[in-house]
Amino acid sequence: MPPLPIGLLGAGGIARAHLPGWLDLGATVVVHTQDGSGEKLAAEYAGRGHPVTAVPTLDALLEHCRAVDVCTPTPTHKELVLAAVAAGRHVVCEKPLALTAADAARMAAAAVAAGVRLHPAHVVRYFPAYAALRAAVVRGDLGRLAVLRFTRAAARPQWAPWFGDPAQSGGVLMDLMVHDIDIARWIAGDVVRVYARTRGAELATGTPAEVVTATAVLTHASGAISHVNGLWGLPDQPFRTTFRVAGSDGLLHHDSAAAPGFRITAQGVRAPNEGIPSTPMTESPYLTQLREFAASWDDPGLVPRVRADDGVAAVRVARAAIESSRTGRAVDLEESSR
Repeated sequence: MPPLPIGLLGAGGIARAHLPGWLDLGATVVVHTQDGSGEKLAAEYAGRGHPVTAVPTLDALLEHCRAVDVCTPTPTHKELVLAAVAAGRHVVCEKPLALTAADAARMAAAAVAAGVRLHPAHVVRYFPAYAALRAAVVRGDLGRLAVLRFTRAAARPQWAPWFGDPAQSGGVLMDLMVHDIDIARWIAGDVVRVYARTRGAELATGTPAEVVTATAVLTHASGAISHVNGLWGLPDQPFRTTFRVAGSDGLLHHDSAAAPGFRITAQGVRAPNEGIPSTPMTESPYLTQLREFAASWDDPGLVPRVRADDGVAAVRVARAAIESSRTGRAVDLEESSR
């Protein structure tokens, strides 16, 4: 692989999940954060002999990298992605791409106009159980898909203030459930109608813990129906995901609780309430994802399994779910692209 200078924006849990992957790929990494936490992250890795340095400004980061990895709070994604693509840099952007479909679409269009790749970091597509599910569906093992059920449960986020504000994070439907919304689209195709309900108050981080649950029912153009369920639970809620996918010729199911394995840790230990899931593979799915993205930069014929338009579509469906939950009415996707 050619030299791989990477600019990492952010120093939180996801940045710490991505950084080891970049280093395993032989990258040199420059880090920038507005609050100075990037200096601490760089010092930790540089002290162990890794090529990681901190830079004081976004412009300095763009000067020293070929691609930018945006691991910052969701409200900052649009501005940072647009700056990176304007500088001619490929971009990896943590999910969701943006809080509205219009902003996500603008980011994707800007990347196309600049001739660079925009990769939404929907890492669940790289977890082995979900990749195996997709392969089985593509082979036709399940026949015509009928009903898909996905669940995702984690402790209600407490490690950053913006998570607890739905205006900044999108709440449980956007921040947590966008993963399974994306998987539902990947497995069963385009979504044409959404009905959703949310129970529990999505309170600011630091307030007493409260359980928040949500359900989104997705009608696919194919006629299949997906039930996507999310839970932000109490502090002792273990991270757990499941799926159960039924078709005319068979059924596939998975429960992460039955397959413990590789786990990403943020700072050498699992931080309280940090909802980064495990996988039974010995290789981090974050590494698998980043390797595929990086390989595509020098091979125009290589199309990663998640594209910019997938990121836009996931935001569009999640926004429809938020609107449906607010109004109590089903939302057609043509009405939700705002």
